[in-house]
Amino acid sequence: MIRRKDELDRMRKAGHVVAEILSEIEAHIKPGVTTKSLDKVAREVLEKRGARSNFLGYRGYPATICTSPNDVIVHGIPGSYVLQEGDIISVDCGAIVEGYHGDAARTFPVGGVSDELMRLMQITREALEVGKSQLRPRRHLNEVGRAIERVGKRAGYGVVRKYVGHAIGTAMHEEPQVPNYWPGKPGIKLAPGMVFAVEPMFNIGGRETVQLDDGWTVITKDGSMSAHFEDTIAVTDNGPEVLTV
Repeated sequence: MIRRKDELDRMRKAGHVVAEILSEIEAHIKPGVTTKSLDKVAREVLEKRGARSNFLGYRGYPATICTSPNDVIVHGIPGSYVLQEGDIISVDCGAIVEGYHGDAARTFPVGGVSDELMRLMQITREALEVGKSQLRPRRHLNEVGRAIERVGKRAGYGVVRKYVGHAIGTAMHEEPQVPNYWPGKPGIKLAPGMVFAVEPMFNIGGRETVQLDDGWTVITKDGSMSAHFEDTIAVTDNGPEVLTV
């Protein structure tokens, strides 16, 4: 789907709200805070900006954001979990403004964390930057995954395959998907106006995942720590433009 200029303007508005949510949540992350309280922060920003959550109610999802601490990769449901010194937590959130979607995630440290976890977060963030740099006209979409996978494998991490990025616009999840690995074919040729959510997920251990009985929470099979970063990015004549800023 090629987005017109006015559509991209609306997606920038949604992206700005998403970025504000993540900034506000980061300011509240500290030992002793519950993940449910972080969800409340997100709701307050959405209400203040006149935006809607694209997570709440999506296929029955019960919260405004996803909170995924430690060995939780994605889709953790906010609740009674109390953040502990040394934890890491991925926060994934979105917003709808004037019918258009934004989607982004960050992994944050809780207080002081180990060098091993700092490295995991830094390299996963690096993979997002390297992946988004591939979003240029006339390149092919799956070069994003090839670039992300190289970063993860070089670091010795498990590169999650079951959960991937996606196109985004008037729906949160649109086709085509954006794998975080090389799937064996180049994918579509990129053109200005295309918009994708790119979201590498790296595990310190293996790449295998397990979904819990709540139907949402996804953890690492081996119990290793996981990090997740995501941005909504438009392909433009001048290169990739991050909309969730």
